[in-house]
Amino acid sequence: MKAFVPTGDPAEPVVLADVAEPVPRPGEALVKVEAFSVNRGETSKLEKPVPGERPGKDVAGLVVQPAADGSGPSGITRVVGHPMSGGWAEYVAVPTSALAELPDGVSVLHGAALPLAGLTALRLLRAAGPVLGRRVLLTGASGGVGHFVTELAAAAGAQVTAVTRDAERGARLAGLGAAEIVHDVADARGPYDIVLESTGGRALPLALARLARRGTLIWFGQASRTPARLDFFDFFAGPESAVIRHFHYLDADTRLDDDLAALVRLTAEGRLHPEIGRVADWADTATTLTDLRDRRIRGKAVLTLS
Repeated sequence: MKAFVPTGDPAEPVVLADVAEPVPRPGEALVKVEAFSVNRGETSKLEKPVPGERPGKDVAGLVVQPAADGSGPSGITRVVGHPMSGGWAEYVAVPTSALAELPDGVSVLHGAALPLAGLTALRLLRAAGPVLGRRVLLTGASGGVGHFVTELAAAAGAQVTAVTRDAERGARLAGLGAAEIVHDVADARGPYDIVLESTGGRALPLALARLARRGTLIWFGQASRTPARLDFFDFFAGPESAVIRHFHYLDADTRLDDDLAALVRLTAEGRLHPEIGRVADWADTATTLTDLRDRRIRGKAVLTLS
C-alpha cells in the first residue's frame, strides 16, 4: 500500500512510499483511510523522526476487516479512529478501543478533524471540574484544542477569556462563546478560577499570576518550546495555595472509544463544530505540512485520499 514516510528533511518532511499493508492484532480493525488530519505536534515530531515510525493519529474511513476478537464494528462501517501512529496511509490497523462509528450526518472530513484535539479538550475540561459560572483563562487558543475548549466550556456555562495573537481567530472564538479575547497573557485581567495553559515559557508565570487564590492551573502543553520558570514567593502575590496540574490527554479514566463517540454525537447534534482550515488531496501533504509549520493554516488541515 501507499503511506507517508518521514524523511527528516525540513524541505520535504514526508514522502509517499510503498510499505507493507498492516496486519491487525486480534483487537484491531483494518480501516481504509478516506481522510486524515494533521496536528502541529506531529509536524514537530517530523523534525526528528523516530526510525521506523510513521505519522498519523487522526483518521476517518471504512472498516474493511473487523477485529478478529469480535470487538468493535462487525461489518463495513464508517468510523473515526485514533491510532497512535501510521494513519497517513491507505490502510491502518486501529484498536477497536479507539474507534467510534460515524453517522451519515457527519462527514469523514469533520470526523478526521475530531480525535486528538477533541479528546484533549473534552478530557481537559473534565480535569478542570465543573465550570458553570467560573472564570477560565485559556492560553494558546488559536489551534484546534482552543477551538473545542472554548465551544465546550462556554456551552457549559464558563466565562472564557481566550488568548490568541490572531485577530481573525479571536473573532472566531468570540463567535464560539468566548466572553473576552486578549492578544497577550499580560492583557488578561483576572483573577481566574481556572487557567488552562499550553504555551510554557514566559506565558506560564504570567498566567499563574492571574489565577485566583486556591485556583487551579492545568498545564497541557509547551508550544513555545521554552521551559517555564516559577518562583515560590510569587504565589503570595495572588494565587496563594494554587494547584498546578500536569495534563496528558491519554491519562484518563474514560475509554477512547466512548469519548470519540461523545464527540461524534455532539457534532451530529450541531453542538460541536470542527473547523477545517484546508482540505487537500493527500498528494499535497508535504505542502500542507510546511504551511502548518509556518502557521499559514487556520483550523484543521484535512487530507483526503482520492
